[in-house]
Amino acid sequence: MTKKVSGGRPTDERASAALKAAALQLVREKGYEKVSIAAIAKEAGVARQTLYNRWNTKADLVLEAVFEETGNYAAQPALEDGKSCRVVLEEFLINVFEHLNKDRDTLCSIIAAAQRDATFNASFHKNFVLPRENMITALLHRAQDREELSRGRNPEMISTMIHGAFWYRLLNRGALDARLARDITTEVFERPPVSP
Repeated sequence: MTKKVSGGRPTDERASAALKAAALQLVREKGYEKVSIAAIAKEAGVARQTLYNRWNTKADLVLEAVFEETGNYAAQPALEDGKSCRVVLEEFLINVFEHLNKDRDTLCSIIAAAQRDATFNASFHKNFVLPRENMITALLHRAQDREELSRGRNPEMISTMIHGAFWYRLLNRGALDARLARDITTEVFERPPVSP
């Protein structure tokens, strides 16, 4: 969320949008590590102080820009539209994969930077990774409530495994496509329950 300038006046949303667009463009072109605050401000056509009035660090700006972009592809899946949870999960994963494919290099660059910066890593996990894990976990709990998923399954662990599967594909340049989304949902919903 953008900050407010002194006196409580709301920031100029056009400047904020320009800075986020510039940050995404430059990180996509050059990678996170090679993009400076000065370059982002110059690309956006604003003073560097304008950026600092809104974000404390380059990491804060880039992450907010990426989070907003992600929301365009992987919004909270609807649970009350009559579709089965299996269908909702598959469609959600297809949307997630569309974004991962579009911004694969950007996300790999950000993940690499996060491994070297504990504060950045914590923000990336809290604001990017965890919300999507929580969305899938909530969907799996809903599937149990609707008896589409066995009560013997662990939604939190399944969600972790789903994310592990596609982060592994992302980092190793594997295919992130509708087939993977279908294979994951098949594994989740067709796996027989373990006998007690």
